[in-house]
Amino acid sequence: MTDDYEHYEAVVVGAGPGGAAAAATLAQNGVETLVLERGVESGSKNVSGGLIYAEESAPYTIDGLFPNFRTEASERPVTEYYLHNVAGRKVKTIDLTDLHEHDTMWSDAVLRRHMDSWLEDRVHEVTRETGGGLLTGVRVDGLLREAGEIVGVTCEELDPIKADAIIAADGVNSELARDAGLMDWEDPEEWFQGVKAIVDMPEGAVAERFGVADDEGVAHLFSGDLFEGVRGGGFLYTNDDSLSIGTVFHLDSLVAEEAEPHELLDALLTHPLLDQWLQGEYEELEYGAKLVPDSKKAAHPSPHRGRLMLVGDAAGQMQAQGPIIKGMNHAVSAGALAAEAFSEAQTRDRPAEAGQRYETKLRDEGVMKKLRPTPYKIASAVGENDAVASMTDSLVDSSLGKLGIKAADRLGLLGRSFNSPFVMSVMPDTRTPYVTAPTAIAEALGTPVRAENDVEPPDLADRIGDLTYDVGDPHIELQDNSYEASGAAVAACPVSAKDFGGGCYRDETVKTNGHEEHLVSLDTQPCVECGTCAIVADTEWEHPAGGKGVEFKQG
Repeated sequence: MTDDYEHYEAVVVGAGPGGAAAAATLAQNGVETLVLERGVESGSKNVSGGLIYAEESAPYTIDGLFPNFRTEASERPVTEYYLHNVAGRKVKTIDLTDLHEHDTMWSDAVLRRHMDSWLEDRVHEVTRETGGGLLTGVRVDGLLREAGEIVGVTCEELDPIKADAIIAADGVNSELARDAGLMDWEDPEEWFQGVKAIVDMPEGAVAERFGVADDEGVAHLFSGDLFEGVRGGGFLYTNDDSLSIGTVFHLDSLVAEEAEPHELLDALLTHPLLDQWLQGEYEELEYGAKLVPDSKKAAHPSPHRGRLMLVGDAAGQMQAQGPIIKGMNHAVSAGALAAEAFSEAQTRDRPAEAGQRYETKLRDEGVMKKLRPTPYKIASAVGENDAVASMTDSLVDSSLGKLGIKAADRLGLLGRSFNSPFVMSVMPDTRTPYVTAPTAIAEALGTPVRAENDVEPPDLADRIGDLTYDVGDPHIELQDNSYEASGAAVAACPVSAKDFGGGCYRDETVKTNGHEEHLVSLDTQPCVECGTCAIVADTEWEHPAGGKGVEFKQG
Protein backbone atom coordinates (compact mmCIF):
# COMPACT_ATOMS: atom_id res chain seq x y z
CA MET A 1 0.00 0.00 0.00
CA THR A 2 1.06 3.61 -0.44
CA ASP A 3 0.40 6.95 1.17
CA ASP A 4 -0.13 8.54 -2.25
CA TYR A 5 -3.79 7.56 -2.52
CA GLU A 6 -6.33 10.35 -2.53
CA HIS A 7 -7.91 10.88 0.88
CA TYR A 8 -11.30 12.23 1.98
CA GLU A 9 -12.80 12.53 5.42
CA ALA A 10 -15.78 10.50 4.23
CA VAL A 11 -16.65 8.43 1.18
CA VAL A 12 -20.30 7.55 0.49
CA VAL A 13 -20.90 4.70 -1.95
CA GLY A 14 -24.23 4.93 -3.74
CA ALA A 15 -26.34 8.02 -4.42
CA GLY A 16 -29.84 6.71 -3.71
CA PRO A 17 -31.91 8.14 -0.84
CA GLY A 18 -29.71 6.55 1.86
CA GLY A 19 -26.48 7.77 0.30
CA ALA A 20 -27.96 11.19 -0.43
CA ALA A 21 -29.13 11.55 3.18
CA ALA A 22 -25.70 10.54 4.46
CA ALA A 23 -23.85 12.90 2.13
CA ALA A 24 -26.11 15.87 2.87
CA THR A 25 -25.81 15.36 6.62
CA LEU A 26 -22.03 15.00 6.41
CA ALA A 27 -21.74 18.16 4.32
CA GLN A 28 -24.01 20.10 6.68
CA ASN A 29 -21.57 19.18 9.44
CA GLY A 30 -18.61 20.43 7.42
CA VAL A 31 -17.25 16.97 6.55
CA GLU A 32 -15.29 16.66 3.30
CA THR A 33 -17.35 14.05 1.43
CA LEU A 34 -16.94 12.21 -1.86
CA VAL A 35 -19.95 10.32 -3.25
CA LEU A 36 -19.36 7.52 -5.76
CA GLU A 37 -22.23 6.19 -7.90
CA ARG A 38 -21.83 3.33 -10.38
CA GLY A 39 -24.70 4.31 -12.70
CA VAL A 40 -24.39 6.74 -15.58
CA GLU A 41 -26.72 8.87 -13.47
CA SER A 42 -28.16 8.35 -10.03
CA GLY A 43 -31.29 6.20 -10.34
CA SER A 44 -30.19 4.48 -13.54
CA LYS A 45 -29.45 1.30 -11.54
CA ASN A 46 -32.39 1.51 -9.17
CA VAL A 47 -35.84 -0.05 -9.07
CA SER A 48 -38.29 0.29 -6.19
CA GLY A 49 -41.91 -0.55 -5.64
CA GLY A 50 -42.58 3.12 -5.55
CA LEU A 51 -43.65 4.57 -2.18
CA ILE A 52 -41.48 6.71 0.09
CA TYR A 53 -42.78 7.55 3.55
CA ALA A 54 -42.16 10.29 6.07
CA GLU A 55 -42.88 8.87 9.51
CA GLU A 56 -43.80 11.01 12.47
CA SER A 57 -41.44 9.04 14.69
CA ALA A 58 -38.48 9.08 12.28
CA PRO A 59 -35.35 10.99 13.24
CA TYR A 60 -34.99 12.20 9.64
CA THR A 61 -37.24 12.53 6.60
CA ILE A 62 -36.25 13.11 2.99
CA ASP A 63 -38.09 16.44 2.76
CA GLY A 64 -36.48 17.58 5.99
CA LEU A 65 -33.06 17.06 4.44
CA PHE A 66 -34.00 18.23 0.94
CA PRO A 67 -36.58 21.06 0.85
CA ASN A 68 -38.84 21.03 -2.23
CA PHE A 69 -38.45 17.25 -2.52
CA ARG A 70 -42.19 16.62 -2.70
CA THR A 71 -42.91 19.30 -5.28
CA GLU A 72 -39.91 18.54 -7.52
CA ALA A 73 -38.80 14.91 -7.05
CA SER A 74 -41.84 12.76 -6.22
CA GLU A 75 -44.94 11.79 -8.17
CA ARG A 76 -48.34 11.77 -6.40
CA PRO A 77 -49.13 11.80 -2.68
CA VAL A 78 -50.85 8.59 -1.65
CA THR A 79 -54.13 9.51 0.01
CA GLU A 80 -56.03 6.19 -0.25
CA TYR A 81 -54.85 2.65 0.38
CA TYR A 82 -56.74 -0.59 -0.39
CA LEU A 83 -56.18 -4.33 -0.17
CA HIS A 84 -57.99 -6.59 -2.65
CA ASN A 85 -58.48 -10.20 -1.55
CA VAL A 86 -58.93 -12.30 -4.69
CA ALA A 87 -60.43 -15.73 -5.37
CA GLY A 88 -60.85 -16.16 -9.10
CA ARG A 89 -63.22 -13.37 -10.14
CA LYS A 90 -64.50 -12.78 -6.61
CA VAL A 91 -62.91 -9.83 -4.81
CA LYS A 92 -63.31 -8.48 -1.30
CA THR A 93 -61.70 -5.07 -0.86
CA ILE A 94 -60.59 -3.75 2.54
CA ASP A 95 -59.72 -0.11 3.16
CA LEU A 96 -56.24 0.05 4.69
CA THR A 97 -56.02 3.83 4.98
CA ASP A 98 -55.90 3.77 8.80
CA LEU A 99 -52.94 1.37 8.73
CA HIS A 100 -51.27 3.38 6.01
CA GLU A 101 -51.64 6.62 7.96
CA HIS A 102 -50.33 5.19 11.23
CA ASP A 103 -47.18 7.10 12.19
CA THR A 104 -47.24 8.68 8.72
CA MET A 105 -46.86 12.38 7.96
CA TRP A 106 -47.04 11.74 4.23
CA SER A 107 -46.37 9.09 1.62
CA ASP A 108 -45.57 9.76 -2.03
CA ALA A 109 -45.24 7.58 -5.10
CA VAL A 110 -41.83 7.98 -6.74
CA LEU A 111 -39.92 6.86 -9.82
CA ARG A 112 -36.30 6.25 -8.97
CA ARG A 113 -34.60 7.66 -12.07
CA HIS A 114 -36.32 11.01 -11.64
CA MET A 115 -36.06 11.09 -7.85
CA ASP A 116 -32.46 9.95 -7.55
CA SER A 117 -31.17 12.19 -10.34
CA TRP A 118 -32.83 15.14 -8.58
CA LEU A 119 -31.11 14.14 -5.35
CA GLU A 120 -27.82 13.79 -7.24
CA ASP A 121 -27.86 17.46 -8.23
CA ARG A 122 -28.48 18.60 -4.65
CA VAL A 123 -25.85 16.26 -3.21
CA HIS A 124 -23.24 17.43 -5.70
CA GLU A 125 -23.93 21.04 -4.72
CA VAL A 126 -23.64 20.53 -0.96
CA THR A 127 -20.63 18.20 -1.05
CA ARG A 128 -18.63 20.56 -3.30
CA GLU A 129 -18.92 23.21 -0.63
CA THR A 130 -16.83 21.07 1.75
CA GLY A 131 -14.20 20.06 -0.80
CA GLY A 132 -15.83 16.88 -2.07
CA GLY A 133 -18.33 16.13 -4.80
CA LEU A 134 -20.17 13.35 -6.60
CA LEU A 135 -18.84 11.12 -9.37
CA THR A 136 -21.02 8.83 -11.50
CA GLY A 137 -19.93 5.85 -13.57
CA VAL A 138 -17.60 4.60 -10.82
CA ARG A 139 -17.96 1.07 -9.49
CA VAL A 140 -16.61 0.60 -5.97
CA ASP A 141 -15.61 -3.06 -5.98
CA GLY A 142 -14.04 -3.61 -2.57
CA LEU A 143 -12.52 -2.35 0.63
CA LEU A 144 -8.97 -1.02 0.87
CA ARG A 145 -7.15 -2.51 3.83
CA GLU A 146 -3.85 -1.82 5.55
CA ALA A 147 -2.54 -4.24 8.16
CA GLY A 148 -5.97 -5.89 8.10
CA GLU A 149 -7.82 -2.64 8.89
CA ILE A 150 -10.34 -1.01 6.54
CA VAL A 151 -8.91 2.33 5.39
CA GLY A 152 -10.77 3.07 2.17
CA VAL A 153 -12.30 1.65 -0.99
CA THR A 154 -11.06 0.22 -4.25
CA CYS A 155 -12.65 1.18 -7.57
CA GLU A 156 -12.66 -0.37 -11.00
CA GLU A 157 -12.26 2.99 -12.78
CA LEU A 158 -10.12 4.93 -10.26
CA ASP A 159 -7.16 4.40 -7.99
CA PRO A 160 -8.05 3.37 -4.42
CA ILE A 161 -9.39 6.13 -2.20
CA LYS A 162 -8.74 6.45 1.51
CA ALA A 163 -11.30 7.79 3.96
CA ASP A 164 -11.83 8.19 7.70
CA ALA A 165 -15.40 6.95 7.24
CA ILE A 166 -17.00 4.81 4.54
CA ILE A 167 -20.79 4.75 4.29
CA ALA A 168 -22.00 1.92 2.07
CA ALA A 169 -25.37 2.81 0.57
CA ASP A 170 -24.73 0.64 -2.47
CA GLY A 171 -27.97 -1.29 -2.35
CA VAL A 172 -29.17 -4.82 -1.82
CA ASN A 173 -26.26 -6.26 -3.84
CA SER A 174 -23.64 -4.39 -1.79
CA GLU A 175 -20.19 -5.69 -2.56
CA LEU A 176 -18.79 -3.75 0.40
CA ALA A 177 -21.17 -5.47 2.83
CA ARG A 178 -20.05 -8.86 1.54
CA ASP A 179 -16.36 -7.88 1.47
CA ALA A 180 -16.63 -6.93 5.14
CA GLY A 181 -18.36 -10.20 6.01
CA LEU A 182 -21.41 -8.37 7.33
CA MET A 183 -23.98 -9.67 4.84
CA ASP A 184 -24.29 -12.80 2.70
CA TRP A 185 -26.61 -14.38 0.17
CA GLU A 186 -26.96 -17.80 1.77
CA ASP A 187 -30.65 -17.95 2.76
CA PRO A 188 -33.48 -17.47 0.22
CA GLU A 189 -35.98 -17.08 3.08
CA GLU A 190 -34.33 -13.76 4.01
CA TRP A 191 -35.21 -12.16 0.67
CA PHE A 192 -38.10 -11.06 -1.48
CA GLN A 193 -38.01 -10.55 -5.21
CA GLY A 194 -39.85 -7.59 -6.67
CA VAL A 195 -40.82 -7.30 -10.34
CA LYS A 196 -42.46 -4.19 -11.75
CA ALA A 197 -43.90 -2.70 -14.93
CA ILE A 198 -44.27 1.02 -15.49
CA VAL A 199 -47.50 1.51 -17.47
CA ASP A 200 -48.19 4.69 -19.41
CA MET A 201 -51.48 6.52 -18.84
CA PRO A 202 -53.11 9.02 -21.22
CA GLU A 203 -53.14 12.61 -20.04
CA GLY A 204 -55.70 13.06 -17.26
CA ALA A 205 -56.47 9.32 -17.09
CA VAL A 206 -55.05 8.75 -13.60
CA ALA A 207 -57.31 11.36 -12.02
CA GLU A 208 -60.35 10.23 -14.03
CA ARG A 209 -60.02 6.46 -13.67
CA PHE A 210 -58.98 6.44 -10.01
CA GLY A 211 -61.31 9.22 -8.91
CA VAL A 212 -58.61 11.44 -7.42
CA ALA A 213 -57.60 15.06 -7.76
CA ASP A 214 -54.34 16.08 -9.43
CA ASP A 215 -52.63 16.26 -6.03
CA GLU A 216 -53.92 12.88 -4.82
CA GLY A 217 -53.03 9.27 -5.47
CA VAL A 218 -53.99 5.71 -4.57
CA ALA A 219 -52.21 2.53 -3.55
CA HIS A 220 -53.84 -0.83 -4.31
CA LEU A 221 -52.54 -4.17 -3.02
CA PHE A 222 -53.55 -7.66 -4.20
CA SER A 223 -53.37 -11.09 -2.57
CA GLY A 224 -55.13 -14.43 -2.84
CA ASP A 225 -55.21 -17.16 -5.46
CA LEU A 226 -54.01 -15.25 -8.54
CA PHE A 227 -50.28 -15.95 -7.92
CA GLU A 228 -50.02 -19.76 -8.14
CA GLY A 229 -49.75 -20.19 -4.39
CA VAL A 230 -46.51 -18.22 -4.06
CA ARG A 231 -46.22 -16.28 -0.79
CA GLY A 232 -46.48 -12.61 -1.61
CA GLY A 233 -48.74 -10.24 -3.49
CA GLY A 234 -49.15 -7.44 -5.97
CA PHE A 235 -49.28 -3.66 -5.93
CA LEU A 236 -50.44 -0.73 -8.03
CA TYR A 237 -49.36 2.85 -7.30
CA THR A 238 -50.48 5.95 -9.18
CA ASN A 239 -47.74 8.22 -10.53
CA ASP A 240 -48.30 11.56 -12.26
CA ASP A 241 -49.06 10.07 -15.68
CA SER A 242 -48.20 6.40 -15.26
CA LEU A 243 -48.79 3.42 -13.00
CA SER A 244 -46.29 1.29 -11.10
CA ILE A 245 -47.71 -2.24 -11.15
CA GLY A 246 -45.74 -5.11 -9.69
CA THR A 247 -45.38 -8.14 -7.50
CA VAL A 248 -43.27 -8.97 -4.45
CA PHE A 249 -42.72 -12.60 -3.42
CA HIS A 250 -40.71 -14.49 -0.85
CA LEU A 251 -37.79 -15.86 -2.82
CA ASP A 252 -37.83 -19.28 -1.15
CA SER A 253 -41.51 -19.67 -2.08
CA LEU A 254 -40.87 -18.55 -5.64
CA VAL A 255 -38.22 -21.25 -5.98
CA ALA A 256 -40.29 -23.93 -4.24
CA GLU A 257 -43.25 -23.37 -6.56
CA GLU A 258 -40.99 -23.06 -9.64
CA ALA A 259 -43.03 -20.00 -10.56
CA GLU A 260 -41.81 -17.54 -13.17
CA PRO A 261 -41.85 -13.87 -12.07
CA HIS A 262 -42.92 -12.38 -15.40
CA GLU A 263 -45.91 -14.75 -15.58
CA LEU A 264 -47.00 -13.84 -12.05
CA LEU A 265 -46.83 -10.17 -12.99
CA ASP A 266 -48.95 -10.88 -16.08
CA ALA A 267 -51.51 -12.69 -13.91
CA LEU A 268 -52.02 -9.42 -12.07
CA LEU A 269 -51.97 -7.20 -15.16
CA THR A 270 -54.63 -9.30 -16.90
CA HIS A 271 -56.96 -9.88 -13.93
CA PRO A 272 -60.48 -8.53 -14.61
CA LEU A 273 -60.26 -6.24 -11.56
CA LEU A 274 -57.68 -4.07 -13.35
CA ASP A 275 -59.93 -3.36 -16.32
CA GLN A 276 -61.50 -0.42 -14.47
CA TRP A 277 -58.10 1.31 -14.54
CA LEU A 278 -56.46 -0.02 -17.71
CA GLN A 279 -59.66 0.05 -19.83
CA GLY A 280 -58.18 -2.06 -22.59
CA GLU A 281 -55.16 0.21 -23.05
CA TYR A 282 -51.69 -1.01 -22.18
CA GLU A 283 -48.34 0.55 -23.02
CA GLU A 284 -45.51 -0.77 -20.88
CA LEU A 285 -42.75 1.81 -20.54
CA GLU A 286 -40.31 -0.37 -18.61
CA TYR A 287 -39.88 -3.76 -16.96
CA GLY A 288 -37.57 -4.08 -13.97
CA ALA A 289 -36.74 -6.23 -10.97
CA LYS A 290 -34.75 -6.23 -7.75
CA LEU A 291 -34.10 -8.23 -4.60
CA VAL A 292 -35.64 -6.92 -1.40
CA PRO A 293 -34.26 -7.84 2.03
CA ASP A 294 -36.73 -8.98 4.67
CA SER A 295 -35.55 -6.89 7.60
CA LYS A 296 -37.26 -9.18 10.14
CA LYS A 297 -34.59 -11.74 9.25
CA ALA A 298 -31.87 -9.85 7.39
CA ALA A 299 -31.45 -6.42 9.03
CA HIS A 300 -28.00 -6.43 10.59
CA PRO A 301 -28.15 -5.44 14.28
CA SER A 302 -24.55 -4.12 14.14
CA PRO A 303 -24.15 -2.84 10.56
CA HIS A 304 -20.58 -1.59 10.86
CA ARG A 305 -17.01 -2.80 10.87
CA GLY A 306 -14.04 -0.53 11.44
CA ARG A 307 -14.53 2.61 9.35
CA LEU A 308 -17.37 1.03 7.37
CA MET A 309 -21.07 1.65 8.08
CA LEU A 310 -23.91 0.06 6.06
CA VAL A 311 -27.20 1.85 5.40
CA GLY A 312 -30.44 0.97 3.63
CA ASP A 313 -30.74 -2.24 1.63
CA ALA A 314 -27.00 -2.85 2.05
CA ALA A 315 -27.74 -3.44 5.74
CA GLY A 316 -31.01 -5.32 5.14
CA GLN A 317 -33.04 -2.31 6.34
CA MET A 318 -36.31 -2.94 4.48
CA GLN A 319 -39.45 -3.29 6.59
CA ALA A 320 -42.02 -5.74 5.29
CA GLN A 321 -44.86 -6.36 7.72
CA GLY A 322 -48.10 -7.53 6.23
CA PRO A 323 -49.25 -5.17 3.49
CA ILE A 324 -46.88 -2.38 4.58
CA ILE A 325 -43.50 -2.22 2.84
CA LYS A 326 -41.13 0.58 3.81
CA GLY A 327 -37.53 0.83 2.73
CA MET A 328 -36.44 4.19 1.37
CA ASN A 329 -37.51 6.09 4.47
CA HIS A 330 -35.45 3.80 6.69
CA ALA A 331 -32.47 4.24 4.35
CA VAL A 332 -32.83 8.01 4.77
CA SER A 333 -32.88 7.73 8.57
CA ALA A 334 -29.97 5.29 8.61
CA GLY A 335 -27.86 7.34 6.21
CA ALA A 336 -28.33 10.52 8.21
CA LEU A 337 -27.72 8.73 11.53
CA ALA A 338 -24.49 7.18 10.20
CA ALA A 339 -23.32 10.62 9.08
CA GLU A 340 -24.34 12.13 12.41
CA ALA A 341 -22.44 9.41 14.27
CA PHE A 342 -19.24 10.05 12.33
CA SER A 343 -19.49 13.82 12.71
CA GLU A 344 -19.89 13.47 16.48
CA ALA A 345 -17.05 10.97 16.75
CA GLN A 346 -14.78 13.17 14.63
CA THR A 347 -15.58 16.23 16.72
CA ARG A 348 -14.46 14.28 19.80
CA ASP A 349 -11.31 13.21 17.91
CA ARG A 350 -12.43 9.58 18.21
CA PRO A 351 -13.52 8.69 14.65
CA ALA A 352 -13.10 4.97 15.34
CA GLU A 353 -16.18 5.15 17.57
CA ALA A 354 -18.49 6.16 14.69
CA GLY A 355 -19.74 2.64 13.97
CA GLN A 356 -20.75 1.92 17.55
CA ARG A 357 -22.39 5.33 17.79
CA TYR A 358 -24.35 4.54 14.62
CA GLU A 359 -25.53 1.21 16.03
CA THR A 360 -26.65 2.93 19.23
CA LYS A 361 -28.53 5.61 17.31
CA LEU A 362 -30.38 3.02 15.23
CA ARG A 363 -31.54 1.41 18.46
CA ASP A 364 -32.27 4.57 20.47
CA GLU A 365 -34.16 6.27 17.63
CA GLY A 366 -36.42 3.23 17.27
CA VAL A 367 -35.28 2.27 13.76
CA MET A 368 -34.24 -1.28 14.69
CA LYS A 369 -37.48 -1.84 16.60
CA LYS A 370 -39.37 -1.25 13.35
CA LEU A 371 -37.03 -3.38 11.26
CA ARG A 372 -36.85 -6.34 13.64
CA PRO A 373 -40.01 -6.13 15.79
CA THR A 374 -39.92 -8.22 18.94
CA PRO A 375 -43.60 -9.33 18.61
CA TYR A 376 -42.80 -10.98 15.27
CA LYS A 377 -39.82 -12.81 16.70
CA ILE A 378 -41.98 -14.24 19.45
CA ALA A 379 -45.03 -15.04 17.31
CA SER A 380 -43.04 -16.57 14.44
CA ALA A 381 -41.61 -19.25 16.71
CA VAL A 382 -45.11 -20.70 16.89
CA GLY A 383 -46.87 -19.40 13.79
CA GLU A 384 -44.18 -20.55 11.35
CA ASN A 385 -43.98 -24.06 12.73
CA ASP A 386 -44.92 -26.33 9.81
CA ALA A 387 -47.53 -28.27 11.78
CA VAL A 388 -49.14 -25.12 13.17
CA ALA A 389 -49.12 -23.42 9.76
CA SER A 390 -50.73 -26.43 8.10
CA MET A 391 -53.40 -26.67 10.78
CA THR A 392 -54.11 -22.92 10.50
CA ASP A 393 -54.47 -23.17 6.73
CA SER A 394 -56.89 -26.08 7.07
CA LEU A 395 -59.00 -24.22 9.61
CA VAL A 396 -59.15 -20.98 7.61
CA ASP A 397 -60.08 -22.86 4.45
CA SER A 398 -62.82 -24.91 6.14
CA SER A 399 -66.55 -24.21 6.34
CA LEU A 400 -66.06 -23.23 9.96
CA GLY A 401 -63.33 -20.84 8.93
CA LYS A 402 -65.59 -19.18 6.34
CA LEU A 403 -68.31 -18.76 8.98
CA GLY A 404 -65.77 -17.15 11.27
CA ILE A 405 -64.73 -14.75 8.50
CA LYS A 406 -68.35 -13.72 7.93
CA ALA A 407 -68.92 -13.20 11.64
CA ALA A 408 -65.72 -11.16 11.97
CA ASP A 409 -66.79 -8.96 9.07
CA ARG A 410 -70.26 -8.36 10.56
CA LEU A 411 -68.69 -7.30 13.84
CA GLY A 412 -66.17 -5.03 12.14
CA LEU A 413 -63.28 -7.15 13.39
CA LEU A 414 -61.93 -7.97 9.95
CA GLY A 415 -61.28 -4.38 8.95
CA ARG A 416 -59.90 -3.50 12.37
CA SER A 417 -57.50 -6.45 12.26
CA PHE A 418 -56.12 -5.47 8.88
CA ASN A 419 -55.64 -1.90 10.12
CA SER A 420 -53.89 -2.91 13.33
CA PRO A 421 -50.11 -2.21 13.31
CA PHE A 422 -49.67 -4.84 16.03
CA VAL A 423 -51.52 -7.57 14.10
CA MET A 424 -49.51 -6.77 10.99
CA SER A 425 -46.25 -6.89 12.98
CA VAL A 426 -46.89 -10.48 14.15
CA MET A 427 -48.13 -11.82 10.80
CA PRO A 428 -46.27 -15.08 10.08
CA ASP A 429 -44.41 -15.64 6.81
CA THR A 430 -46.57 -18.59 5.79
CA ARG A 431 -49.18 -19.25 3.09
CA THR A 432 -51.96 -18.26 5.47
CA PRO A 433 -51.80 -14.43 5.24
CA TYR A 434 -50.71 -14.32 1.60
CA VAL A 435 -52.78 -17.06 -0.06
CA THR A 436 -55.13 -19.05 2.15
CA ALA A 437 -56.78 -16.29 4.21
CA PRO A 438 -57.20 -13.78 1.34
CA THR A 439 -58.69 -16.49 -0.86
CA ALA A 440 -61.08 -17.58 1.90
CA ILE A 441 -62.07 -13.97 2.59
CA ALA A 442 -62.86 -13.42 -1.08
CA GLU A 443 -64.82 -16.67 -1.31
CA ALA A 444 -66.86 -15.83 1.79
CA LEU A 445 -67.38 -12.10 1.26
CA GLY A 446 -66.32 -11.23 -2.26
CA THR A 447 -68.29 -9.76 -5.14
CA PRO A 448 -67.75 -11.17 -8.66
CA VAL A 449 -65.98 -8.89 -11.12
CA ARG A 450 -68.05 -8.81 -14.31
CA ALA A 451 -65.62 -6.88 -16.52
CA GLU A 452 -63.22 -8.40 -19.02
CA ASN A 453 -59.60 -7.34 -19.12
CA ASP A 454 -58.33 -7.58 -22.71
CA VAL A 455 -54.87 -6.07 -22.30
CA GLU A 456 -51.91 -8.03 -23.63
CA PRO A 457 -48.64 -7.35 -21.79
CA PRO A 458 -45.43 -7.70 -23.83
CA ASP A 459 -43.78 -11.08 -23.88
CA LEU A 460 -40.47 -11.58 -22.09
CA ALA A 461 -38.38 -11.15 -25.24
CA ASP A 462 -39.94 -7.73 -25.92
CA ARG A 463 -39.52 -6.67 -22.30
CA ILE A 464 -35.83 -7.49 -22.42
CA GLY A 465 -35.45 -5.87 -25.82
CA ASP A 466 -37.03 -2.62 -24.66
CA LEU A 467 -34.50 -2.16 -21.86
CA THR A 468 -31.32 -0.13 -22.37
CA TYR A 469 -27.97 -1.89 -21.99
CA ASP A 470 -24.34 -0.92 -22.37
CA VAL A 471 -22.77 -4.33 -22.12
CA GLY A 472 -19.29 -4.66 -20.64
CA ASP A 473 -17.41 -7.76 -19.61
CA PRO A 474 -19.53 -10.58 -18.12
CA HIS A 475 -20.13 -9.84 -14.44
CA ILE A 476 -21.65 -13.22 -13.47
CA GLU A 477 -19.92 -16.58 -13.61
CA LEU A 478 -21.55 -19.98 -13.11
CA GLN A 479 -19.51 -22.04 -10.68
CA ASP A 480 -21.57 -25.21 -11.16
CA ASN A 481 -23.63 -25.50 -14.35
CA SER A 482 -25.47 -28.67 -13.36
CA TYR A 483 -29.24 -28.31 -13.16
CA GLU A 484 -29.20 -29.60 -9.59
CA ALA A 485 -26.95 -26.75 -8.47
CA SER A 486 -28.17 -23.85 -10.61
CA GLY A 487 -31.43 -24.88 -12.28
CA ALA A 488 -33.60 -22.86 -9.90
CA ALA A 489 -32.37 -19.69 -11.60
CA VAL A 490 -33.99 -20.69 -14.90
CA ALA A 491 -37.44 -20.00 -13.45
CA ALA A 492 -36.60 -17.54 -10.65
CA CYS A 493 -34.54 -15.10 -12.74
CA PRO A 494 -36.98 -12.36 -13.85
CA VAL A 495 -35.51 -12.29 -17.38
CA SER A 496 -35.38 -16.07 -17.82
CA ALA A 497 -37.98 -18.81 -18.21
CA LYS A 498 -38.12 -22.57 -18.67
CA ASP A 499 -39.30 -22.42 -22.29
CA PHE A 500 -37.46 -19.25 -23.25
CA GLY A 501 -34.01 -19.38 -24.81
CA GLY A 502 -33.20 -15.69 -24.73
CA GLY A 503 -32.75 -14.88 -21.04
CA CYS A 504 -29.84 -15.04 -18.64
CA TYR A 505 -30.29 -18.65 -17.50
CA ARG A 506 -31.19 -21.37 -19.97
CA ASP A 507 -32.16 -25.01 -19.48
CA GLU A 508 -30.20 -27.36 -21.72
CA THR A 509 -29.90 -31.11 -22.21
CA VAL A 510 -26.50 -32.09 -23.61
CA LYS A 511 -25.63 -35.54 -24.99
CA THR A 512 -22.07 -36.57 -24.20
CA ASN A 513 -20.50 -39.98 -24.77
CA GLY A 514 -23.83 -41.71 -25.05
CA HIS A 515 -25.50 -40.16 -22.01
CA GLU A 516 -27.47 -36.98 -21.36
CA GLU A 517 -26.63 -34.20 -18.92
CA HIS A 518 -29.15 -31.68 -17.67
CA LEU A 519 -27.23 -28.38 -17.60
CA VAL A 520 -27.71 -24.65 -17.26
CA SER A 521 -26.06 -22.06 -19.49
CA LEU A 522 -25.64 -18.35 -18.80
CA ASP A 523 -25.75 -15.21 -20.92
CA THR A 524 -25.23 -12.02 -18.89
CA GLN A 525 -26.27 -9.64 -21.68
CA PRO A 526 -29.95 -9.29 -20.70
CA CYS A 527 -29.23 -9.16 -16.93
CA VAL A 528 -31.24 -6.61 -14.92
CA GLU A 529 -28.74 -6.96 -12.05
CA CYS A 530 -31.30 -8.01 -9.45
CA GLY A 531 -28.98 -10.57 -7.82
CA THR A 532 -31.58 -13.36 -7.63
CA CYS A 533 -29.22 -15.90 -9.16
CA ALA A 534 -26.56 -15.22 -6.53
CA ILE A 535 -28.93 -16.73 -3.96
CA VAL A 536 -30.65 -19.54 -5.85
CA ALA A 537 -27.79 -20.73 -8.10
CA ASP A 538 -24.10 -21.54 -7.68
CA THR A 539 -23.08 -18.21 -9.16
CA GLU A 540 -20.21 -15.79 -8.60
CA TRP A 541 -21.94 -12.41 -8.82
CA GLU A 542 -20.60 -8.88 -8.98
CA HIS A 543 -21.75 -5.58 -10.44
CA PRO A 544 -20.86 -4.60 -13.99
CA ALA A 545 -18.26 -1.87 -14.48
CA GLY A 546 -19.32 1.71 -13.83
CA GLY A 547 -21.87 2.89 -16.36
CA LYS A 548 -22.18 -0.58 -17.89
CA GLY A 549 -25.02 -3.08 -17.83
CA VAL A 550 -28.69 -2.19 -17.66
CA GLU A 551 -29.83 1.43 -17.48
CA PHE A 552 -33.31 2.06 -16.10
CA LYS A 553 -35.05 5.13 -17.47
CA GLN A 554 -38.01 4.93 -15.03
CA GLY A 555 -36.98 2.86 -12.01
